[in-house]
Amino acid sequence: MARYPVSTALNGPGELANSECTPRGRHVVRARIGSGLAVGAVLRGRRPTGEIYTPELAARYPDRDWILTRILWLSGCEPGRNRLGAVDSMRRYIYIHGTPDDQPMGEPRSHGCIRMRNKDIVELFEYAPVGTVVEIREG
Repeated sequence: MARYPVSTALNGPGELANSECTPRGRHVVRARIGSGLAVGAVLRGRRPTGEIYTPELAARYPDRDWILTRILWLSGCEPGRNRLGAVDSMRRYIYIHGTPDDQPMGEPRSHGCIRMRNKDIVELFEYAPVGTVVEIREG
């Protein structure tokens, strides 16, 4: 087990589609995306863009929700809570992913995902094969 500082949803916890909340409960890593990419590699639609994040790139695209370095795509395990229907975490595209290192951790800022420091997501990625259980709890 390991602990990392993270940032979760600005809208708080919640499971409903389009809520931009971080879903709670038991999940598994359904897909791992970004193996071998450079630290700071930009991903959009789960695909690398060929860009590496810089403050200058951020200034050019101020409205982007930066998904960097690696993605662990989560799938809920609890039907009616975070799996299937209007609460399905995977269909909501809930990830654990890297974020710009100048972004604060420990305060809510995301659109539902769990944001991590790039060095931390690289480390976690190596220890989290598909099927790894992830428990998301408040507090």
